[in-house]
Order: sequence, then C-alpha cells, then structure tokens
Amino acid sequence: MNENVLKKEFGKKDVTRLRNLMTGKHNNKSGQSVGYNKKESFYKEGDIWEEDGRKWTIKDGIRQNVTKMDRAKKAYLKPLMCPKCDKIMNKGADPGYYNQFGHCFKCFKKFETSLKINGLWEEFERKTINGNVDAFIKWYKGLINEQLNHSNAGFVTEAGDVEKWHGGLNKEKVIEALDETIKLWEEAKK
Repeated sequence: MNENVLKKEFGKKDVTRLRNLMTGKHNNKSGQSVGYNKKESFYKEGDIWEEDGRKWTIKDGIRQNVTKMDRAKKAYLKPLMCPKCDKIMNKGADPGYYNQFGHCFKCFKKFETSLKINGLWEEFERKTINGNVDAFIKWYKGLINEQLNHSNAGFVTEAGDVEKWHGGLNKEKVIEALDETIKLWEEAKK
C-alpha cells in the first residue's frame, strides 16, 4: 500500500486558506464564524479608562496599564540626558542634583555662578536650608505623634517571650519638649 496517501480530505475551507496564504492574503478569512464581537472603543493620547478591572492609558501611542506604583517609578527613573542642556548625565553627582534641582551638576554650577555674580547666592542658600529644616520639622512631628499613639503595653523579645510593661509616657511632657525643640530649630533658621 502507498504511504503517501492522505488520511484526511481537504475541505473547501482548507483550500481557501491555502490559496489565501499562497497569494499573500494572510489575514483574509477562509470561512464564517458565529460568536461574540467585542465593542471596539478608540482612545487618544492621554485618555484614561477602566477595562476588566484595570486602569489604562495611552502614552506615546502605546496602551499602558496605570498602576499605583507609577509615581514611584517616575521618581526612581532618571533621564539619560539633562533636560536643561541636553548632555549625557553622568552617574556620579548628576542623579543627586537632578533629584533636587531638575538638572545636571554642570547646569547647577552655571546657575550657582550666575547667582553669585548677581549677589543672590546667600538668599538662595538660606531658602534651601530653611526648606530642609521645615521638612525635617514636619517629619519629626509626625514621628513623635506616631510614637505617642503607638501602644507600648507589651514587647516580644528575641526569645519569643512577651513582656508586659506598666506605666507609659507622659504625653504632656513629650509634647512640651517637642514644642521647645521646634522653637530652637525655628530660631536657628533666622
């Protein structure tokens, strides 16, 4: 018996599909199908929509998922080129200066030189330091308030034993000491 005999006949659908492939019409249909057609929605650049329980947007012509971590990713990623001078940013000092000022170290040095020439450097330096002190005061207040509201009724040691503590903090004294410390920092700013 001849082994080259086909065990299955080609149907009309198979012949049509093969003809479409040979003529370069790869996307043409070779038969009809019945089923669900999804409603097509067209979105433009910057649109935000929800689909299948996820948020989507279009950025640079590409459909992207919008997540809660987008802001963190944006803060972490640094551009390859300085946005001010369009030169490549080095890995040394440039990332720190980009985080703080939005441009590379060389651009900051040019900015600093222009401030010194115009006699505005001391004012800029004072505003920068005062901004840092204000941020530190805000962080410190938050830390103290968090610790005051934290329960200190017990503690688990490294051995796994639970120690019960009695007493507690005198919240009035802690808040008073916090206010005195903040007054000292505020006076040091001037």
